[in-house]
Amino acid sequence: MNGRFSIDGVDGRARAGVLALERGEVQTPCFMPVGTQGTVKSLTPEDLRSIGSQIILANTYHLNLRPGTEVMREMGGLHRFMHWDGPILTDSGGFQVFSLARINRVEDEGVTFQSHIDGSRHLLTPERAVEIQSILGSDIMMALDECPPGQADRPTAREALDRTILWLDRCRARHSDLEAEGAAPGLLFPIIQGASFEDLRLESLQRTLESGEWPGVGIGGLSVGEAKDVTLAMLEVLEPAMPAKLPRYLMGVGYPEDLVEAVRRGIDLFDCVAPTRNGRNGTAFTRDGRLNAKRADLARDGRPLDPDCRCECCRNYTRAYLRHLFVADELLGLRLLSLHNLAFLIDLAAEARAAVLASEFDSWADAWLDRYRS
Repeated sequence: MNGRFSIDGVDGRARAGVLALERGEVQTPCFMPVGTQGTVKSLTPEDLRSIGSQIILANTYHLNLRPGTEVMREMGGLHRFMHWDGPILTDSGGFQVFSLARINRVEDEGVTFQSHIDGSRHLLTPERAVEIQSILGSDIMMALDECPPGQADRPTAREALDRTILWLDRCRARHSDLEAEGAAPGLLFPIIQGASFEDLRLESLQRTLESGEWPGVGIGGLSVGEAKDVTLAMLEVLEPAMPAKLPRYLMGVGYPEDLVEAVRRGIDLFDCVAPTRNGRNGTAFTRDGRLNAKRADLARDGRPLDPDCRCECCRNYTRAYLRHLFVADELLGLRLLSLHNLAFLIDLAAEARAAVLASEFDSWADAWLDRYRS
């Protein structure tokens, strides 16, 4: 059944589940590589399959501006366009509108903004956000939300919460219309807002759940500038109030230590540009912490980045060679570290799942974090 979520095991608040989608099952916890413009930077879909990627994320804002929805429609949707046959989750474009574009006006109708590419003006409404994602062929689409900054004051957080709920009703209505028209849009996930205010977070969740049945829920507006302990505190508040039957997606969070702590607090799905962005800049994730691949002392280091990693980079290349690639500005270095960092997070999520199923998550997580932070 498309959208069915089943729980295979629970240990404390940590969960191991399976989300059944039309294009495949997703075992959780799961990290989703980010393919912003229909590509995970420097990697092919074959690369992603080789490291066990189950589902990837694409960016509605960018794909709507370039190549545009008409091209996507003619090409048969994003899956065919980018040669990926697994599930795809797409965001609504809202976060990018607020973070990248020059905003002219935000009101209940939608957001009027200027493209960061050419300055052209656009109106993104809740209805249009759903329509774009339907054209892309998203397996999971996100409702349009207003994402306040991490340090937002209470009035700003309140306004964003209320507008997000207003827009959610309109997203749902357009999604239902598309289903009636035979468009078969993907699952629609709502997004919880409320900034760093515990009562607003709980109110956002309650109003969202009262608005209807949902196949899952996204938690937005975190990892946008607030301290990490604030993020964890918001998860602590939300988890007891969240229905166990729904998969929980923590948006934009994906550093290794953050993933472990969020799984401990009941999160199932993650995405983040951190692994590929860090990889392109020469930083590798390892079980002993982050490693700067450009360090001079690696020039004669014959070890792999992480001897416990199974990826192509760690199987075949030394730290010395990787340092050489970055010092020489060779593109292969960017590709190999991006591939490694994604494999690292995908495997980390799988290890967390195994620890949950073995009823030893807390001890595993504590030991893993102690080593990573030492």
